[in-house]
Amino acid sequence: MGNEESIAGDQTGILAQDPYVWYRAFMMEYPSGLQTLHEFKALLGLQGLNQKANEHVDQVYNTFDTNKDGYIDFVEFIAAVNLMVQGKIEQKLKWYFKMCDSDGNGSIDKKELRNIFVAVQALNGQHTMNPEEFVNLVLQKADVNNDGELTLEEFINGMEKDRDLLEIVSKSFDLSNVLKIICNGKQPDAGETPPNTLTGLV
Repeated sequence: MGNEESIAGDQTGILAQDPYVWYRAFMMEYPSGLQTLHEFKALLGLQGLNQKANEHVDQVYNTFDTNKDGYIDFVEFIAAVNLMVQGKIEQKLKWYFKMCDSDGNGSIDKKELRNIFVAVQALNGQHTMNPEEFVNLVLQKADVNNDGELTLEEFINGMEKDRDLLEIVSKSFDLSNVLKIICNGKQPDAGETPPNTLTGLV
C-alpha cells in the first residue's frame, strides 16, 4: 500500500554495510555467536530495573529470540534487521502486535500498549510523544468495536486505513537503533537515556 519506503525512514542506513561486516562485528562482540538477555540489558544500560520494567524489556528481547532458546544469535539478529528495514508493512504490524501482546491472549489492551511504548522509547533513548496520547490515538483510530482492546485484525486494518497513524506507530516501535547498538557494542549516551525511564511501568 502506498510508498512503504517512507516508513523505513532512517532505518535504511542500518543495512548499508555488507552482511559479512555485520557478522564480523557481531562475532567480535559475542565470540560465542550468542547474546544473552543479561548482555542485552547491560549493553543498553538497563540494570537495576524494577520487576515490571524488566518484564517489558524481556518481552522486547523475546521478539528477537524467535526460536525461544534464550539467546539472540546472528541469524535472528539479521532476520530482525531485514524485517525492520525490508519487511512488508503487514509483517511489521504483526511483529509490533506480538511485541505488545504480553499475555499472549490474542489482543492488546491499553495497559499493554502503553507499557511496550514506554519500554521501546526508553530502549531508544527517545520520547516522541506522551504515552497516554499515543495509546488514546491508537485506540481511537483502530478500536472499531470500542471495547478498549485491539485484535490483530483491528490493529492491522486501523494502520492500513490511516497512513498518519501507521507512520506514528512505525516510528514509535522502531528498534533499528537497538539493533545497531547490539552489533556495534555501543551504549546510548548516558545523558539521553535516563536510568529511571522504565521504572514507571505498571
